[in-house]
Amino acid sequence: MHEDFPNGSVWLVGAGPGDPELLTRKAARLIGMADVVLYDALVGEGVLDLARVGAQLVYVGKRSGRHSRDQGSIDQLIVEAALTGARVVRLKGGDPSIFGRSAEEMTACRAAGVRVQVCPGITAASAAAASLGVSLTLRGMARRLTFVTAHARAGEALAMDWAALADPGATLAVYMGKAAAPEVATQLIGAGMAPDTPVAVIENASLPNETTVTTRLDLLPLAAKGLRGDGPALLLIGQAVGQDVPATAQAQPIATAVPAR
Repeated sequence: MHEDFPNGSVWLVGAGPGDPELLTRKAARLIGMADVVLYDALVGEGVLDLARVGAQLVYVGKRSGRHSRDQGSIDQLIVEAALTGARVVRLKGGDPSIFGRSAEEMTACRAAGVRVQVCPGITAASAAAASLGVSLTLRGMARRLTFVTAHARAGEALAMDWAALADPGATLAVYMGKAAAPEVATQLIGAGMAPDTPVAVIENASLPNETTVTTRLDLLPLAAKGLRGDGPALLLIGQAVGQDVPATAQAQPIATAVPAR
């Protein structure tokens, strides 16, 4: 019954973008089998309800400016729990291997002789595109998809290859992008991306309180500023984003740019 989840082992499980119905069947099964579940701040409401009665639920969330534990402490908690003989799930929003620090946690487990495996999850960019009703790739328009994170240490500029990211034939997904939106817009336009490139800003993708605004790159700072929630926000930038976006109450252009004279 527990061949893939023996005592004293760890699974890094992708909790998806928030909606519990977007969990994989395997993720739901592993959560229900775990003795200890260490979960982060991006795990959607309802996902933890899948844990069995008596399981130990440990919050190890990290949000910008509100870190409850550093990564080293989290690694130690995972290993220590497994070494007691517990079946441990490290539950992460989205996919563990996309900006999820899975490499550090796998390294810590292996160094301690703890068996560790990964259960992938749906990443926020996929959920956001589904909500918008657009494709992240599009034949003849967006043949490449690039994921980057806008998370940087306080006071530090984003260290990115902006010339490469300004590719007009790609879709750019910027995770944790709300606070960095002004810099992202300035740097991409400075690197040659057209100011009227379509952009969508999606906060709390897949959740009931999801908020989406569509705009253009030069108006991105204004769009991001208009989102007043404190949930994670994703930026989708590129020509594919502007194709057939439905005009709904939650997905509307927020401003109209005046062309330069």
